[in-house]
Parts: sequence; C-alpha cells; structure tokens
Amino acid sequence: MVQSSVLGFPRMGVLRDLKKANEAYWADKISQEALLEEGKRLRLAHWKIQKDAGVDIIPSNDFAHYDHVLDHIQFFNAVPERYTKQKLNPLDEYFAMGRGHQKGGVDVPALEMVKWFDSNYHYVKPTLQDNQTFSLAQNPKPVREFLEAKEAGIITRPVLVGPVSFLALGKADRGSSVDPISLLDKLVPVYVELLKALKAAGAETVQIDEPVLVFDLRPEVKAAFKTAYEAFAAAGDAIPSLVVATYFGDIVHNFDVLPAFSAVKGIHVDLVRNPEQLEPVIKQLGPSQILSAGVVDGRNIWKNDFTKSLGLLQTAIKALGEDRVIVATSSSLLHTPHTLASEKKLPTDVYEWFSFASEKVKEVAILAKAVTDPEAVRAELDANAAAIKARAESTRTNDPKVKERQAAVTPEQHNRKSGFDTRYAQQKKHLSLPLFPTTTIGSFPQTSEIRVQRNKFTKGEITAEEYDNFIKKEIDLAVSIQDELDLDVYVHGEPERNDMVQYFGERLNGYVFTTHAWVQSYGSRCVRPPIIVGDISRPAPMTVKESKYAASISKKPMKGMLTGPVTCLRWSFPRVDVHQSVQCQQLALALRDEVVDLEANGIFVIQVDEPALREGLPLRKGTERDAYLEWAVNSFKLATAGVEDSTQIHSHFCYSEFQDFFHAIAALDADVLSIENSKSDAKLLKVFIDEAYPRHIGPGVYDIHSPRVPAEEEFKQRIEEMLEFLRPEQLWINPDCGLKTRKWDEVKGALTHMVNAAKYFREKYANKA
Repeated sequence: MVQSSVLGFPRMGVLRDLKKANEAYWADKISQEALLEEGKRLRLAHWKIQKDAGVDIIPSNDFAHYDHVLDHIQFFNAVPERYTKQKLNPLDEYFAMGRGHQKGGVDVPALEMVKWFDSNYHYVKPTLQDNQTFSLAQNPKPVREFLEAKEAGIITRPVLVGPVSFLALGKADRGSSVDPISLLDKLVPVYVELLKALKAAGAETVQIDEPVLVFDLRPEVKAAFKTAYEAFAAAGDAIPSLVVATYFGDIVHNFDVLPAFSAVKGIHVDLVRNPEQLEPVIKQLGPSQILSAGVVDGRNIWKNDFTKSLGLLQTAIKALGEDRVIVATSSSLLHTPHTLASEKKLPTDVYEWFSFASEKVKEVAILAKAVTDPEAVRAELDANAAAIKARAESTRTNDPKVKERQAAVTPEQHNRKSGFDTRYAQQKKHLSLPLFPTTTIGSFPQTSEIRVQRNKFTKGEITAEEYDNFIKKEIDLAVSIQDELDLDVYVHGEPERNDMVQYFGERLNGYVFTTHAWVQSYGSRCVRPPIIVGDISRPAPMTVKESKYAASISKKPMKGMLTGPVTCLRWSFPRVDVHQSVQCQQLALALRDEVVDLEANGIFVIQVDEPALREGLPLRKGTERDAYLEWAVNSFKLATAGVEDSTQIHSHFCYSEFQDFFHAIAALDADVLSIENSKSDAKLLKVFIDEAYPRHIGPGVYDIHSPRVPAEEEFKQRIEEMLEFLRPEQLWINPDCGLKTRKWDEVKGALTHMVNAAKYFREKYANKA
C-alpha cells in the first residue's frame, strides 16, 4: 500500500497566532506559561489538519517558537557560554540566541542568522567552540512533542536535522578555529541517545534531514556520513527506523555517500526541483529500502498537476512496488501559507489555481490513493485537470506588448553611460558628501499607528486624501529625525509601504495578492509574498510622489528606494510556466521606467535593493549557476542603467558570503553597495582587496534584527576592523538592513551612536590628511 507523508507544516497558524503570542511575551504582556500553551494549541491543531486530510505519516518536532535549527542548538546543549553564563531561564536563553537580549542587566547580541539554502527562510547558525561539548537536554523537545501528539491519539514521525547537516551548516565562533565537522564524534553519541529516547517513547520511524547532500561537499563532510550512519546502524533496534530526507536539489552527484545509508529505512528526494533524479536514485536503493517521492511542492503555491505527479509515482511503483513508495511533499511546507480557505478576495478563476499548506496535505493523500485506485478519487482528479487546463488557457498570463518590449531590448541598455571614475567625479561634485558618509538602508519603524491608518484606508474608512496627508506627516517625522541625527543621505522612511515586494507588486500588472497568506521569514517576522500570474508591466509611477515630497523638505540628498528585479521575483511566488529569467527581465523593464522617473523628479541617489541575489544562487557550481548570474546581473543593469552619470546608484545585499561569485557582484556596476555584515567576521571583506574592488561599500555596522542598542565603542570597533580591508574614501557607514521592525527609541539610540562613530573617524582621517 502506498503511504502519504508530509515533511513539515507551517508554524504560525491561520492568523499568525504564534507571531502574536511570541511578541506579546517579549513585550511582557503574557506569561511564559501562556506562550507555551499557545504553542501546544497550534501543534495539536496542525496535527489534526493533517490527520483529517488522510495523511499517513505526520511530522512532529517541525514546530519551533523561533527556528528549528536553534531548537537543536539548545536541546544538544551547544549554547555558547556568553548565553549560559547569564543564567536566563531556558526560554529566554533560547530567544536571546535568536534575537539578542538587553534587559535586566543582561546584554548579549543574537547569533548569526542566514538563509536556509535558497529559500527566504532564515535559520540560526550553530556557533561552535574549540572546546565544544554536546549533551542531551533533560526531557528533550523532540520527545516531549512526540508524546504530546501520542496523547492526542496521533503517532507522528519526529523530524531531526541530521548530525552532518547540523555541523556543516554551522561555523566556528569568533576566537575559535574549529572545523565544525571535526566535532562529529562528540555529537553522534548524543544523537544516538536522543534516538533511543524517541524509541522508548514509542516512535517507530524518525525523519533525519540531511539537506546538505544537495551541495558540492568537501571530502571531510562526505566521510562524516559514513561515521554517523554506521553509528546509527550499530545501535540496531534500540533506535527507530530512519528515513533520510534531502530537498532543494538533486543528490546524484553525491551517490558515493549513499552506501553510508545502507541500514536506513528509506531516502526522500525532491522530485519537484529535480524530477530527473528519480530513476538514478531508484537504482541506488537497497533491495528493501523505501523511496519517499517528493512530488507536492513545498516551496510554491500552485496546485499540483496530478497527471505529471502520477507519472513519476507510477515509474517508482513499477520499479519498487507499492509498499516501497511514499507520496510526499518535496520539502517541509514551512515555506507556504497556512490555508487557501482564508482567501476571500482572490478572483474566482485564480483561486482555483492555488494550493497552500492545508490544501497540499490533501493533495498528498489524494495522490497516494490515486496511484492504486484512481476511481476512488475520480472527482478530485477531474477537478484538478480542469483547473490546470483553465490556467494554461487563461488570458491573464499573456501580454503581447510586454513580449514586444522584451524582444526589443539591446545590449547597450544594460550599461551606464560612463565608467565609475567618471561617474563618481560628477557625483562627488553634485552630492557634496563627506568622508565616511552615513545613511540607512531605507525603512524606518512601521508603528502601530501606521498599520492602523493603512488598514483604515484599505477598508475605505478614510479617504485617499486623508491617507496621503497622514503619510506626509510620517515623512515629515522621518526627515526631522534624520535632521536631528545629522545623517548624510536621507531616506523617506517608507511609511506607505506594507512590504518591500508586495508594495511594488500591487502597482504592477501581472500580480495577484492575498490577505492572509503569511509565510515565516525568521522568528516572528512573516511576509506575504505576492503571486506572479502573468506578464509584468508598470502602468504608472510607483514611488515618485512620496520621494519627491521627501526631497522637497530635506536638507540633505534624499535616496529613492526600490526593490530590485531579482528580489521582486525571488520574494514573490513566481510562475512555473515561464522561465524565471523571462519574469525577471519584465520586472527590470518596469523598474527601469521608475528609476528614470525618479531622476527626472530630482532624486539623484537611487537604491535598488537586491537582498535575494545571493539567495537565488543555484546551490551547486556549474552551468546552472553561470546562467543564473548572467540573467540576474543583466536584469539589475537593465533596471539601473538609464540614468545620468551624476545620479548615484546604490544596492543592498543580505549577507557578505559572496566570495564564490564576487565577479557577479562587481559586474552589477552599482556605485555603492551596502551589505549585511554585523555578525560576520570582518575578514570576509578581504575579497574587496583581493579583487581590487574600485567602488564604494557600506558593510552593516549593527544588527537590525535585534532590539539591542550597541554602544558607541562597538561601532568604532567595527569600523576599525573594516578599515583593515577597505580604504577610508571607499567606506560608507550604515546599519545591516532596513529598520521597519524596530521601535523608534531603539533606532534613535543606535543611529546616534553610529553617526558619532562615523564623525570620530571623519575627524581622525581629516587630521591625517
């Protein structure tokens, strides 16, 4: 009998219940007990959704109050000493690692947070010491949650991040030089102890996620699989059966690792991302091993094409038999919204094209039935076929004018009029910026008042004029605060913007929008990605009115703020019927028009953010990565190259780990780059020396994901470290990222210290000159 399984379910709840509960706890509005009770309520609700849908194998330990990797850091007692010595209670220690803690005499920054593979989800990076030890926490979370489900009458399959992936995704702490993978011998016995505890609790099977198998792996990492899984095999019946899960790529290039898994029950592979790996993987399986076939997309929101999925499943069943095939989601559904049922305003035809997490678990169950008894689910199969056909034939998807404009794009449109030296000479004269210029990345706090007024306007409770006047007052406030802070390049603060991608999508043709389709980005931060359903174009200017007004009341240069084409694409749910390069070029052309209009209206510093450029990089080196970088860079250049030399183009990137594609960063030809860097080692900036990078850069000097306000001396220390790798005339001083999630008192405190530190170095180097 073919079974169905889900690799993980979203945590936030129908109405972002977990976000609200976490934030209420952080604000001392609810007790720890109330927060933990809300977590339990959500877990039970999510297990019931899957059980009621008919899913056979339901995950547990996929829930986290902040991040699932952070959970592992804590229940393996891999918490750095700077947190343990504070003697916080376990929950506050957990949150301190995720978001920092500056309260009750305790002042510690958060651990580094980076993107989970090529998704927009952020995980907390295991941060390990030279003398690192591991031990299992008392009553560990995976066991607690398994027993919680069992008590509710649901036998789950606990999910763990595998030992090799946990270490390979970690890093040495500052001041340590340990290679994390060298700690495997210390970690594996603790995994065995945990697996034995799960077995004693009644778990029959455990899902071990080893997603690093989709990477190109170092020999040391490959060898680690043999060490770890031989130890698991030696434990025999004392531990549950294991299913090793991979996702977000293929594992064909790592087939030499598969003998390490000879004793595991089965292997899960992502057949949405790489369906071509199916037959090679089947040939690699042992004589009794199970294939978990990930055919329902855990990353996108389109309704599954049952005909295509059934073709893959039938191939697997023909080779292995019904008892050795599991129908599964391609990955955890963490990356999808909770339920389509919450969407009441989507057009009827479009509504039928989508499937969110609660609907995807039904798709998994239907497919498991359909491969053996299609007549039992004939109505569902017919309805699916009708929806797929309707979408393919819809007039929403094609705009001939957009295609004509794309066909007319020339190579010359991708290049600025002059090289950087010529441009910078004009910009220096035009903008009159000092040494170590200070700016912010774009957004200022989105206060409750802003959200209330936006909600009233959306509901029609206030007029457009009333809302515009409110936005002008918020811009007045942002400008006046920047006057007080004495920043050098201002931003208007983006009070009118709901999200850096959604805001633009709402002003472009080719998108549709949801009301409750929230997806966790990190911690309590949720985003509501717009959905690309057709060809994209700009019917009217999108940001000119607010930027022009802000410039009219500013003492300093005002920076126009746009989201770049790659990020608009990556942080939307993209079409799957058209290549992403086509969609990205369409976005670039729309943004090109906006850039030119901003310049024409007196905005001579324009930031086109591409925080998702690194995220979109294919996980393995090779032709796919080369092709991506070519169309991604060309899209950015197409969007930004239409301005005069005297206009300064900025761009912002998340994470400074771009040594392996630095040539593409340089090829963007932006005048100023700002990067998220505060929690990274400044040595990462060495690439700018090695590559003789000629343009300007602002490595982030403080972490905006944390409410913590760094002292002025911390800023000075960070800038001093940066000056070991960057020339003084090259360095801009700015935060890591936008400030919309912070409070005004935090922002003012941090920026005051930042500006003071910049002035200190300005005076220091002016004296040297």
